[in-house]
Amino acid sequence: MSQETISRGVVEALNEAPIGRFHMRVLFTAGMGFFTDAYDLFIIGVALALIKVEYHPSAFVIGLIGSTALIAALIGATVFGRIADVFGRKAVYGLEAVIMAVAAVGSALSPNLVWLIAWRFVLGIGIGGDYPVSAVIMSEYSNRKNRGRLVSMVFSMQALGLIMGPVVALVILAVGVPSDIAWRLMLGLGAVPALAVIYLRRRMPESPRYMAKVQGKGAAAAAALTSYTRNQLTADESGQGRAARLSLRQFISNPRYLLLLVGTAGSWFMLDYTFYGNSISSPLILKALAPHASLMQDTGLTLLVFSLFALPGYVIAFLTIDRIGHRRLQFLGFAGMAAAFLAIGVIPGIVKAAAPFLVLYGISYFFTEFGPNTTTFVMPSELYPVSARTTGHGISAGTGKVGAFIGTFTFPVVLSTLGLSGVMLIATSTAVAGILVTFLLPEPSGKTLEEVSSEDATTSAQTTAMEPANA
Repeated sequence: MSQETISRGVVEALNEAPIGRFHMRVLFTAGMGFFTDAYDLFIIGVALALIKVEYHPSAFVIGLIGSTALIAALIGATVFGRIADVFGRKAVYGLEAVIMAVAAVGSALSPNLVWLIAWRFVLGIGIGGDYPVSAVIMSEYSNRKNRGRLVSMVFSMQALGLIMGPVVALVILAVGVPSDIAWRLMLGLGAVPALAVIYLRRRMPESPRYMAKVQGKGAAAAAALTSYTRNQLTADESGQGRAARLSLRQFISNPRYLLLLVGTAGSWFMLDYTFYGNSISSPLILKALAPHASLMQDTGLTLLVFSLFALPGYVIAFLTIDRIGHRRLQFLGFAGMAAAFLAIGVIPGIVKAAAPFLVLYGISYFFTEFGPNTTTFVMPSELYPVSARTTGHGISAGTGKVGAFIGTFTFPVVLSTLGLSGVMLIATSTAVAGILVTFLLPEPSGKTLEEVSSEDATTSAQTTAMEPANA
């Protein structure tokens, strides 16, 4: 049996496989990275309140501490994403978890704020690198019918990280740990979940789809698939053929892929500007709402909002995404966000009424998760061809983190100058912009990765164009 025939069977087997235990193994291995990402990125909001007491940093330094990991994630996502397309997913899978673990410990042991900023930068590189590789590995193991659910379940582990951050902070504050030790402990504990998955990630085989379609190692891909699934899945002789490798230049000069990048990267930028600005600055937002509340009370309110609104949003998203449609869910989420932000921004007196404000603020979180915070992660793992899939996802994720950096860095300034109403009106405009760029994206739900990326048609055209005239 030829290598190409076996490769076809590998791809077809993955596209049509029912959900099995091996999917859950991939999901846990990838998902724990996002638990770590969320914990590390959002715990800094609580830690900053304690760092301010100890060091009395300027507003600029506060913004830098809170946002430096996000701009570093641009580097991690784009560099690791490209490496994973050129050398394979396994070449970097697990390395980003090592970086996150080391940087979390380094942050906790920082002797001053300069070192803290440096370690947060390193942390951001690891976090950024985790986005494209984890998303694409789950996508490439998924079947066509349940791919949205499986990839979004990986991302929904972020919800647990969002909740665990305030829980850990409340416990540390409640037991009376001194503030100069408390923030270090909060940051250092981010190493624990990262360390827990390094072994699992390094033990994972190369993505069988990547091996079959890009490397042309059909027999090796079939063997890896059979071994990893413990004989639950074997390759037959039907399916798609091998894809040509796209260079970075070919990828970014292709009009179709360039337009997709505007859609996936643009919508992620709009989402992250608002989401990270709101989430990391939530202690400041809640302090503006209730100036006399303690840090524990503000942290408790943050936990309440995340638990009652954000967590259900994640869960309902992964339960319904394949039925609603990935693109349609993104439209719905951005629209819900815009409506909630607009209501906060224009209803007189609502920013001084705790209960109505928290309900609308919570609704904005629900539609963030039941919408673009999930779909901007899922769709870049589907829309690009296999040889540029982590590249496209990495560029999209990195662009999103630029938006997150800007949002996190500017939210405290905007809040102090325009107030809560002004912040929410700006958030409304970014949500509307997210709706507009989503029109550039196709609907990938229910299609194979090869169909939605037009991989085989594009490959055939490129192969024909590269053949010599007398061939």
